[in-house]
Amino acid sequence: MATPSALPRFSIMTTKHPAWRVEISFVDAPPVRQIERASGVSAVEAAGPVVRCLVAGSFQPFLEALRGHEVITLQSMPAVGASSSARVKEGL
Repeated sequence: MATPSALPRFSIMTTKHPAWRVEISFVDAPPVRQIERASGVSAVEAAGPVVRCLVAGSFQPFLEALRGHEVITLQSMPAVGASSSARVKEGL
């Protein structure tokens, strides 16, 4: 006789790093206003050709704000202390 399969269980897991700390260097003056207006971007700081900010969620609006400006370097790292909960299905 076959045993009935266990029902799937749901648990809450923490998804780490939904926000990123970004540093980007430009050849000329950076498009600070466009970056500030991009969806998901906050804590924008500019020092000469270098911009530092936080990007939460999709990078697409941030990248669109850079259109037409020459980028020398772009670095990103997970923002410390940023996390969100996601429901994950277990036991399949």
